[in-house]
Amino acid sequence: MAEALTTSAASAGLLDRDRSVAGPNFNRWLVPPAALAIHLCIGMAYGFSVFWLPMSRLLSGTDDAACKALGLSAMLTSTTCNWSVPLVTHTFEFFIAVLGISAALWGGWLERAGPRKAGFIAALCWGGGLILGGIGVSMHQLWLLWLGAGILGGVGQGLGYISPVSTLIKWFPDRRGMATGFAIMGYGGGAMIGAPIAVALMKHFGAGVPAHGVAATLIAMGILYFLVMSAGAFGMRIPPSGWRPTGWSPPASGLSKAMITAQQVHLNVAWKTPQFWLLWGVLCMNVTAGIGVISMASPMLQDVFGGHLIGLDTAAALTAAQKAAVVASAAGLVGLISLFNSVGRIFWASISDYIGRKVTYMVFFVLGMALYISLPTFGHLGQAGLFVAAVCLILTMYGGGFATIPAYLADVFGTQMVGAIHGRLLTAWSVAGIAGPFLIAAVRQAQIDAGIPHTLVYDRTLYILAGLLLVGLVCNLLVRPVNPKHYMSAEQLAREKALQREDRTAAGAELAARGSFGFAGVLAWAAIGIPFLIGVYIAIQKAAALF
Repeated sequence: MAEALTTSAASAGLLDRDRSVAGPNFNRWLVPPAALAIHLCIGMAYGFSVFWLPMSRLLSGTDDAACKALGLSAMLTSTTCNWSVPLVTHTFEFFIAVLGISAALWGGWLERAGPRKAGFIAALCWGGGLILGGIGVSMHQLWLLWLGAGILGGVGQGLGYISPVSTLIKWFPDRRGMATGFAIMGYGGGAMIGAPIAVALMKHFGAGVPAHGVAATLIAMGILYFLVMSAGAFGMRIPPSGWRPTGWSPPASGLSKAMITAQQVHLNVAWKTPQFWLLWGVLCMNVTAGIGVISMASPMLQDVFGGHLIGLDTAAALTAAQKAAVVASAAGLVGLISLFNSVGRIFWASISDYIGRKVTYMVFFVLGMALYISLPTFGHLGQAGLFVAAVCLILTMYGGGFATIPAYLADVFGTQMVGAIHGRLLTAWSVAGIAGPFLIAAVRQAQIDAGIPHTLVYDRTLYILAGLLLVGLVCNLLVRPVNPKHYMSAEQLAREKALQREDRTAAGAELAARGSFGFAGVLAWAAIGIPFLIGVYIAIQKAAALF
């Protein structure tokens, strides 16, 4: 059997699933840095805001009056009018929406293709999408920017986001939350690394004028991300079917483990169960509330606190210099958001291994409601420090919700098709990514139009977001173990394993991945950890202006 497995792997293509089966000298702790390499690259999605203003200033000497009269169709191909900030920000909406759609469409294929092939295609799409977007910027073709960075990049986002998930869960059955937390932490922290790189490259390529360096920066980052993601994809390994960590055995069933099944539910059945849609609601409500705060964090601080951010206790009109100082101070919150969003993913996901996924989400919703309801009071009292601390804690739970949900799905539906099920569930993110920012922006504008002072325009919105968390809490409380009638039979499970060719990768399960951590492990973690820590340092340095 071992000889047949060796022959099969040798004849398989470089991207074939069989070629990524771990050998006896592999160590499972080499998988998280490979996953992080992918997620840190696609996590630049959160840092794309550094491009919006430079993209709106690409052309000089334009006729602003004539440009305002142009409709959307004309702006898609216009080479004589600058794009507005709202137009270019649609790029973010595109790749977040396509992320969820592509993850849902190709999640089943991904399980059978394996993380190496899926990760490499994600590298082609995300890296290639940025390159195509850069070409669109150089030609001043908005449609090409949307097609490249938005749609093609969104496919790369979707495949890159879910490709490591089921692999990590299978490598760490003893620490599901921590394992997925490691990878998804990278998505939350990608902007900490990518945004400073993008800013530096725009200044370099633009000879000090960022707008002139946007196209070259997108192309350069596309190439960089393709190389790093490809390295992560080829570093991924899958365990042989039936592999277990040394000394670990599945926990005995009992009341405390009632939510963790040892059975498997097929993708085509899972999404029809009440549990799937309750968890969809759990993720959607948590993300809608959190992303609503993210989208307006900087202007919210400026509106609520104004001159208090720079130590002024006066209600008098601010000078131009003071306004600039307020903007700079509020911008520091962006760095803190990225940091807490990222750290919250590994923290809360690891905690969930001990207290359970359901209890973890109960904490998110109950504590989250208390914080959202408290934010208006902190604003009225002028307590900027408490306001910022509350927002940062909210963002840890926003990120923690993303990192904990794959392990929650594995507990409820089993690990066999958790990547594909997770892909379907991410459509909740697509909905929330549009609903959250729209809700907070629309209510804010309605309050301003009604004559409400800027210091009070967020009160109603924050109470609404607390109400959404209440809906999420109810959904979470209603989650129960799946009805046994939905479990795969032994024959169905064997068929699915055969489709994933697990029958050809089971021979070495007892001996596989028993190698030491070694120099390769140190090198892999350093390659990921050093840039991440540099990003943390930059985020803390920028956020220091708030205090």
